[in-house]
Amino acid sequence: MNKLLNRPVALLLAVAAALTLSACDPNRVYEENTDLASPSGAPYVWDVQQRPSFTFAIADTTARYDVYFNVRNAADYGFYNLYLKHTLTGPEGRVVGRPLLHQLILRNPKTGEPLGAGSGDIFDHQALALRQVRFARPGTYKVTLEQYMRQNQLPGIMSVGVRVVKEGK
Repeated sequence: MNKLLNRPVALLLAVAAALTLSACDPNRVYEENTDLASPSGAPYVWDVQQRPSFTFAIADTTARYDVYFNVRNAADYGFYNLYLKHTLTGPEGRVVGRPLLHQLILRNPKTGEPLGAGSGDIFDHQALALRQVRFARPGTYKVTLEQYMRQNQLPGIMSVGVRVVKEGK
């Protein structure tokens, strides 16, 4: 009887420890995700007019940062890839650099097998978008994302987000 009671407790402790360890990332400066829905309210649709923005503060201009894009998609997403464009705006409200187009591979192009971390029919992807960025001025920066596919209503994309990580020394 004691062994049966200890299994759920041990499992609960293991899950709690895993969550605690994954939540502790001292180099993470910012991370936020936005759920997507069509203008009519249908969930999990990224409309071409939707341009989620993510605002974060940079204090240390001597450090280098990596910027990642987070994408969560349903298994029924109809393409193997996702094109998205980002625009980075600096503290003065001016665009920093030029807007860049990114291709994220969400499925194996040959087999159609979903990539990313999956749970049932939901898959999470984190793609390095900007490597070793050095921000010139301290202040508030904004990353704006837009889908750049050939379809105005893109079903199956559940959420998108941005993660900024200070490179470890």
